[in-house]
Amino acid sequence: MIKILFLHGFYASGQCLPALALRDAFRGRAEVLTPDLSTHPQEALRLIRAIIDHEKPHLLMGNSCGSFYAQMVAPVVGIPALLGNPHFQMTSFLKQRLGEHQFKSPRQDGNQHFVIDEALIQEFAQLEAIQFDNCTPAYKDRIWGLFGEQDTLAHFEPLFLQHYTHSFHFPGGHTPTAEEVRDYYVPLAERMIVEIIDCL
Repeated sequence: MIKILFLHGFYASGQCLPALALRDAFRGRAEVLTPDLSTHPQEALRLIRAIIDHEKPHLLMGNSCGSFYAQMVAPVVGIPALLGNPHFQMTSFLKQRLGEHQFKSPRQDGNQHFVIDEALIQEFAQLEAIQFDNCTPAYKDRIWGLFGEQDTLAHFEPLFLQHYTHSFHFPGGHTPTAEEVRDYYVPLAERMIVEIIDCL
């Protein structure tokens, strides 16, 4: 069975609405893995790589910060990726939100609190500086972007198009609804899966 690894946004978890909607949409057709990611980027990347090594997913999908990770990992591990509303400047996002926060969806470890501080911002700054280093001409067509026309948080389609070819729009905001996942994310993922199967 095809496996999809979905990487959630910064305030979310593997139980966020887009993750649940993807799992529901692909039930019986593909296994959708939706792990909880650490707020610390290097820890998140280590977990992502460990899951990829163990589960061998065929496709990466992400939203926001999860797309930031997917873009960096995909060319290294040789997996195509669909980036939903990728946020390529997490430092600017975090600088406006210093302090204590709560995750917006349940976490498996039961911890719903986290802190944004200068140390965390510096962790992201180190990755931002090298985030496109693994982007190669061979991968221009293997990473697709999906951008919400009402997104008020991330406006990175021009930067995306400096590196990649396939850009798509949907009429929603930064975090897609279950209906938008079904109507826009899933059809693009299905197109990418067909190409994957054709290459097997």
